Amino acid sequence: MKTVFLDTATMGDTSLSEIESLGELVCYYSSTPEEAMQRVGDCDVLIVNKVKVAEELLSAAPKLRLICEAATGVDNIDLKAAAERGIPVRNVAGYSTDSVAQLTWMHILFLVGEAPHFDGYVKSGEYSASGIFTDAACSFTELVGKTIGIVGMGAIGSRVAGIAEAFGMKVVYYSTSGTGHCTKYPSLPLDELMSSADVISVHAPYNERTAALIGERELRLMKKEAIIVNMGRGGIVVEAALARVIDEGLIRGAALDVYVKEPLPADSPLLHTSHPEKLRFTPHAAWASVEAKDRLVHAIADNIRKGW
Repeated sequence: MKTVFLDTATMGDTSLSEIESLGELVCYYSSTPEEAMQRVGDCDVLIVNKVKVAEELLSAAPKLRLICEAATGVDNIDLKAAAERGIPVRNVAGYSTDSVAQLTWMHILFLVGEAPHFDGYVKSGEYSASGIFTDAACSFTELVGKTIGIVGMGAIGSRVAGIAEAFGMKVVYYSTSGTGHCTKYPSLPLDELMSSADVISVHAPYNERTAALIGERELRLMKKEAIIVNMGRGGIVVEAALARVIDEGLIRGAALDVYVKEPLPADSPLLHTSHPEKLRFTPHAAWASVEAKDRLVHAIADNIRKGW
């Protein structure tokens, strides 16, 4: 059995030995569409993360018997074309829940705790020269008693909610599916959540219900001291609108891990605001803890072991 992994770039130095133990494994750091066509001709199993698997690529892989998505979302795969050829597609769900929840809270705590400011104050020498034992010009706020509004109360949203409770926060949520299945916390209309929450945390998939869900109108409903964190998918929060409300000082700050186009273009309005200190970024890295990537590899190997 020959397995081809077309884009191992996102796996870093994570060991793929468990997959390798199942047969021949050929890995490519990345693959252009043209390169992918040349690399799948004799593979039985295809592993992809972001490489698009369309009819043309499937036609170039006559021996292909299984497609493994090295992620949860399968929007890069033509599922209809695969089904017509009798090729099952298997993804991996749940491997990154704790990883994403942890990075979510890193962003929230950085924003409300003024962590970059305090760190810079000490490293710049200002603290040493101040003659005062503290930085009296800057204060942070407590989370206890504040409200977190979660957009998308799935597995990750629920994990973020549980941590919020540990901080003594009130949890509310907006159901992007239109059905509030979670009964543990109050479900609110989006406008009410946007206007009442002190922290807004987005953990929804990108689909017809969530595309541009939070635009300029919704962002302008937020409290001036509120923050918003998008850890779901790019395009749920309208990037240009977010840049505008940051420029106008209408909200305290925002953090993003996901973007409409990845990597984030150098000319993105998010990178050219008049208040860059109010924005925090990570490069779509929330899914990628050491442990999460190890779980991902194990799950892909399990998917291959199940056969076709």
